Amino acid sequence: MSGYVEHAADGVALLLWAADPERPDTLATPFFHAAAAAALELPVELYFSARSVHLLLPGVADGLPASRFVARSVGDAMREAHAQGARFYVCSDALQAQGLQGRALIPECAGHGGALQFMVRAADLRWRTLVF
Repeated sequence: MSGYVEHAADGVALLLWAADPERPDTLATPFFHAAAAAALELPVELYFSARSVHLLLPGVADGLPASRFVARSVGDAMREAHAQGARFYVCSDALQAQGLQGRALIPECAGHGGALQFMVRAADLRWRTLVF
């Protein structure tokens, strides 16, 4: 979609704060937005915090339906966003708070990134931020 839209933003950062595996019907939307932004050739970063860090455990997102009306999983939506170029970052403090520190994460996770990294993006007027 190169050239589809002129934009001044250097990238989009999404914070998954209220995204909770206990409520899978709300989980696919951030990844659809991430895939759309990446398809527009914008750099996209997703920051997993609070309970959303569970989505980065192998198999968790694949077991969650994206909707009761489609046969896709949240894992499918995550992989689509990642395939478009979105990068996933996990908050170390959230991993610890959820008792998941030291656990293996899905290969799509690019590394650690928490409040400081997200706030750098939020303070940068060239980036847009969304919170889910």
